[in-house]
Amino acid sequence: MTFKTLDDIDVSGKRCLVRVDLNVPMENGKISDATRIERILPTIKEISDKGGKVILLAHFDRPKGKIVPEMSLSPVTHTLSEMLGKPVAFGTDCIGPMAEVAVNAMKDGDVLLLENTRFHEGEENNDIAFSGALAANGDIFVSDAFSAAHRAHASTVGLANKLPAVAGRTMQAELEALSAALGNPKHPVVAVVGGAKVSTKLDLLLNLVSKVDTLVIGGGMANTFLAAQGHNVQKSLCEHDLADTARNIIDEAVKQNCAILLPIDCVVAKEFKAGAENTITGIDAVTEGGMILDAGPKTVEAINAAFAKAETIIWNGPLGAFEITPFDKATVATAQFAATQTKAGKLISVAGGGDTVSAMKHAGVADDLTYVSTAGGAFLEWMEGKELPGVKVLG
Repeated sequence: MTFKTLDDIDVSGKRCLVRVDLNVPMENGKISDATRIERILPTIKEISDKGGKVILLAHFDRPKGKIVPEMSLSPVTHTLSEMLGKPVAFGTDCIGPMAEVAVNAMKDGDVLLLENTRFHEGEENNDIAFSGALAANGDIFVSDAFSAAHRAHASTVGLANKLPAVAGRTMQAELEALSAALGNPKHPVVAVVGGAKVSTKLDLLLNLVSKVDTLVIGGGMANTFLAAQGHNVQKSLCEHDLADTARNIIDEAVKQNCAILLPIDCVVAKEFKAGAENTITGIDAVTEGGMILDAGPKTVEAINAAFAKAETIIWNGPLGAFEITPFDKATVATAQFAATQTKAGKLISVAGGGDTVSAMKHAGVADDLTYVSTAGGAFLEWMEGKELPGVKVLG
């Protein structure tokens, strides 16, 4: 799709309402992972350096239209200021007199963070009046939160109908990466889909078999496919009631000429804990009472062989219980090979959704792939082929 960016608009002296994602993980009142803040810095700095007034809009958690002090964005201000290298003011509301006073106090180049948009019911309802109240404090709308683009909310969609709208640099990078990975990719394309359950990714799998050349299925969801093929997965996580669904996906893949790559060996343990005694075995030899917790070395070889032939890979979900050693080996080994191919200029690699960012960081490759998306639900819905309202409105 075509969309306008910061290159298409003059921000100097303008009040720029910038929708960002500051829904960062917090532990004991402190940010435990600032990746999402890192991602929005280029947009903020560019607008500020060009003399625009940067007015940040964001949500935090799910206050459901009520003021919940523990869900205030205020604690984020300090970290944002530190990472930006300049002061960031805070407005105690995102609309009304308090927001107006904070905005009116700004000088060109200043940065202001307004309070949680979800403290108002009108945000998630995409209420016209609330959108208008937000728009009253801006001249330009800059959408820079792809991770919220699957929600038709006032600060993601409503504002774009009230003000001139452009994509910020994070949104632009995300859309360009996604287009390269699945919109108009270089073939062969390999998709990796992992995670716990098939039931949460049915739309995703059905969409991918019609668009990619090879579909790698890993994690707990692979067990459902293995069981559907008649393998005894013992006590492994498995949705046995979805056997027919798994077989239908395999049949559809055959029709679409999409190869499905399932584990051919696995790492089995009787306990789900770090350092648990484990064995590597074929998928037909899972010991009684055993649980499949990772893909085995032969499967890793097969996946890396597919990567070696690919021009593009798109990755969602780990291949095993990567959070627990030693069940992280398959995810780490394949991610590192993908990174090596990417750095050698042989591969376009895009990863995102769910635990994927954590898995790529764990493998030490988050900065070595072509693009790692911090979006969760939005990334998944895009992979499912769904139209995202927060993206559509920029077209």
